[in-house]
Amino acid sequence: MANPNQNTDIEQMPPNPNAMNPLPTRPHPTGGLHPRKDEDTHTQCKLHTQPRSRHPRRIRPPNTQRTVTARQGPCATPTLPSPTGATVQTPLSTWECAWFIILSSSFFLLLFWAYFWLVAQNDFNDFNWSVYNHSGEWRDETIPILTSTTVGFSYITFLLILALFHISLGQQLNLYWVHKVGILATLLTTVSGFVSVNDIWGDEWEIILVSLQFTAPFLHIGGLVTVTAVSWLVAGYVVRKERSNFQVMVLTIYILVLLTLCLAPLTFTCPCIMDRHVLKPSPVIIGRRGAPMLAPENTVMSFTRALQHGANSLEADVTISVDGVPFLIRDHTLRRTTDVSKVFPSREHEEASSFNWTEIHSLNAGHWFLESDPYWTVKALSAKDRSRIGNLTICSLVEMLRLAARANSSVLLNIRKPSPDHPRFRSWFMDTLWTLQKAGISQKKVTWAPDTDRGRVRGLLQTTNEKLSVKEIRHRGITSVTLHYRKISYKDIQAYLANNVSVTVYPVNEPWLYSILWCSGVPSVSSDAPQVLRKVPYPVWLMSHSAYNFIWISSDLVSVAVVMGIFFFQKWRISGMQNYNPEQTMLSAVVRRPSRDVNIMKEKLIFSELNNGLGSTEELSLFPENGLVRYSHGGLSC
Repeated sequence: MANPNQNTDIEQMPPNPNAMNPLPTRPHPTGGLHPRKDEDTHTQCKLHTQPRSRHPRRIRPPNTQRTVTARQGPCATPTLPSPTGATVQTPLSTWECAWFIILSSSFFLLLFWAYFWLVAQNDFNDFNWSVYNHSGEWRDETIPILTSTTVGFSYITFLLILALFHISLGQQLNLYWVHKVGILATLLTTVSGFVSVNDIWGDEWEIILVSLQFTAPFLHIGGLVTVTAVSWLVAGYVVRKERSNFQVMVLTIYILVLLTLCLAPLTFTCPCIMDRHVLKPSPVIIGRRGAPMLAPENTVMSFTRALQHGANSLEADVTISVDGVPFLIRDHTLRRTTDVSKVFPSREHEEASSFNWTEIHSLNAGHWFLESDPYWTVKALSAKDRSRIGNLTICSLVEMLRLAARANSSVLLNIRKPSPDHPRFRSWFMDTLWTLQKAGISQKKVTWAPDTDRGRVRGLLQTTNEKLSVKEIRHRGITSVTLHYRKISYKDIQAYLANNVSVTVYPVNEPWLYSILWCSGVPSVSSDAPQVLRKVPYPVWLMSHSAYNFIWISSDLVSVAVVMGIFFFQKWRISGMQNYNPEQTMLSAVVRRPSRDVNIMKEKLIFSELNNGLGSTEELSLFPENGLVRYSHGGLSC
């Protein structure tokens, strides 16, 4: 038995020349270890007091051996000793960190993109109309956008969940190249979508701020739940024994995000957080171009459907024909909503006002609706309705006014003045006024827009489509404003109503937007979907200030308490894990089959236990049932 006070090293027998895969040696100036692997016997070990002259090699104690630090978080890297003793970072870990950042950025970008299109459903038809004005061709561009958004968001969310599980287990991401290509393709597609929407439909971004008046309380709760769940990963990373600047940065960012979420309700402006007794009557619903989801816009059938589904008023776009007949059409040309390309192929790009009424009335105004299905409602129509739609023609102003007069309904007219070179440029006003008299509708039932020619309009109500100050409105002598919902805020609405100025907001097609305006006290809304809004008997949600304050504060306190509990638990759990020798933990997980890596771990464990001061009567046994290695008082045996 060797003297334990002497300098010892471990040496194995020379390699077996008949072995298929002799183990290589690792050169070291202080000694040598010559492994020998035999297929039929276990490793034989001898203990010597002096190194052998045949290139001996001594095993380094644990404090001088090469170490590989376990990964901790997405940007933690394995460290290897450099010739100068410093640690160097492997290129793989840098790429892993970069790909995790790209994956996370793609997720949040797609989350914002998906939320935008979710709330933008209110304006899908306006988006397609904007695309039509840019390209000249009518296509429903929302279908491919929604499909690609759903697929991309599901794919990126799935990858992010897997990545977080890998990180929580201390593993590398190890993304396949196919997923890397998929992530980059999804990211580039989303960015190009942002650029395209900003170019074609840039004003629509404001709907995000409008929608937050409705969704902010729910997003606040969802954000707290998400941040609380993520605290498990953050705590597992920052409470480890090792300390780094990156850990401090992660913890700081997390705390700032949590505090921001807790205090976010202080900035919310939610009209539906109010007492129930203050709620005003529901807004009057105006059929914008009739009910264009149920029949082609600006047709007699569309206006009839609007009245049948509870619309209190009708809105129409008026153009003057070359022979002085006011008719209803939204576009400047007849291409989109008629078959002018078949009847007058050489004139399809001409202004609609350049046709006479006989030519206009000969065009079909229903086939385009059945073919393009702009609101995805054609399949729900009956066969009788489809047959009627297929034979519709363009509606004149007098037809619509007579229909409104019979229903005792009011009308809102958006009149497009002819160009200076139009034959009716000087007489368009009288043409329209004569049509009103011919229809037999009361002038008090007609609201005229825009508010020009105020001196000539007597007995008719006038509204403006501009956002004006109360002083300017009084100066012009008008009593109402008709504004897009993006152009008016809650404070503007209250200011107008306080000065007896009636407010009409358009387009309002979704219940959530209708609820916001209802709680804001808006008297009337113009909608493409009166049949939808009529089914909203009450705001989607309504909550008192005291009830919401209780929910807000309670949610914050619960979230903070859970986060603190998770941090304390992770600290306790990880501190307990650090009491175990890493080599012993690894050896308990590996297979019993001898290998070079297993032998190295055995050596490290032996010297680790020796340095920790095993008593003379203590014994360290590694798989004693297989007779691999045994340490007893003062020596090793196999």
